Amino acid sequence: MSSLIGVGVGPGDPELMTVKGVNALRAADVVVVPVMASADGTDLGEPGRAEATVLHYVGAEKVVRVVFALNERSDRARREAAWDAAGARVAELLRERGVVAFATIGDPHVYSTFRYLAQTVTALVEGTEVATVPGITAMQDLAARAGAVLAEGTEPLTLVPVTAGSAALKDALDGPGTVVAYKFGRLAGEVATALRETGRLDGAVWGSALGLPGESIRPAAELTDEGPLPYLSTLIAPARRGGERGEKL
Repeated sequence: MSSLIGVGVGPGDPELMTVKGVNALRAADVVVVPVMASADGTDLGEPGRAEATVLHYVGAEKVVRVVFALNERSDRARREAAWDAAGARVAELLRERGVVAFATIGDPHVYSTFRYLAQTVTALVEGTEVATVPGITAMQDLAARAGAVLAEGTEPLTLVPVTAGSAALKDALDGPGTVVAYKFGRLAGEVATALRETGRLDGAVWGSALGLPGESIRPAAELTDEGPLPYLSTLIAPARRGGERGEKL
C-alpha cells in the first residue's frame, strides 16, 4: 500500500519540529521537499526552509527535491503544469518506494502546497493512503517570540493571506479580535496604511525569518513604503484589550 504523508516542519527553526513529525520523516522511504521554480520551470538550486529543516533530522540521500511553482500567481497554465509535473514525480516515487513524506513549512492544513499535491497524486496512484502530521505555524512562533497573545476569552482570531489583497486585511482589522496577516511582504506599505486607518498599529508586530539567521521582529509602526519585505513575513495585530485580567471571558 502506498502512503503519502504531509509533515508540517514548522516555520523554519529546526527546534520547532514535533517529535511525531521527526519520526514520520525518519520512517518514510523518501522525503520530498518543495523547491521554487526558475523562469524556465527548473530547480533554482537554493534549499528552502522545509529542506533545511528536514536535513537536521534525515540524511541528504533520503531527500528528493521536487519543483513547484510556489511563486507563481499570474500564470495559471504554468502553475498547473508545475503541479502536474510534481504530482507525477511523487506518484513515481510512491510506486518505487511505498511511503513518501512531503515536508511543508508550517502546517499541512494551513495554506500548504500539500493539498494540491495530494489531490494530484491520489488521482494517479489508486489506493494511496493520505495522512498528515500537524506542524507549528509562523503565527504561533511570532506570538511566542514577541510576547503577543493571539486570543483569549471570547475573542475571535482571524488569519488573512494578504495575497488576497489589502482590502481583505482591512475588513478583518475593522472587526474584533486579533488579526494575523501572512505573506504580506510585497504589500508592506498597504498593510501599514490599513493598520493606521483602522487604529490597529498599537501593539502590532511583524516578523520574518523567525528562528533563522537574519531574523527580524519589529513593531508594525515601523512599516514604511520604502520597499517590499521578505515574502513570508507575518503580522500580528492584537485585539483591543483594556488590560484587566479575564476581561474577555
